[in-house]
Amino acid sequence: MAQPARDVPISSDSIRLGQFLKYAGMIDSGADAKGVIADGLVRVNDTVEIRRGRQLHHGDTVAFGDEVARVAPDVPEG
Repeated sequence: MAQPARDVPISSDSIRLGQFLKYAGMIDSGADAKGVIADGLVRVNDTVEIRRGRQLHHGDTVAFGDEVARVAPDVPEG
């Protein structure tokens, strides 16, 4: 069963799926991202996604294996 989504802040308005998987620590490399996405093992907002370049925006959730991460805005401290 998947864990509750954890917020992963990004500094821009969007990020590509392959980049996000690596940035969130869900995979080790871009090559790994390409493989797991092509194999249909990644879900975006509960839908299987096979496009590594899919643009993600704040609020989107990404699931791979037992991990779930949500794209969050990077809120400056202060």
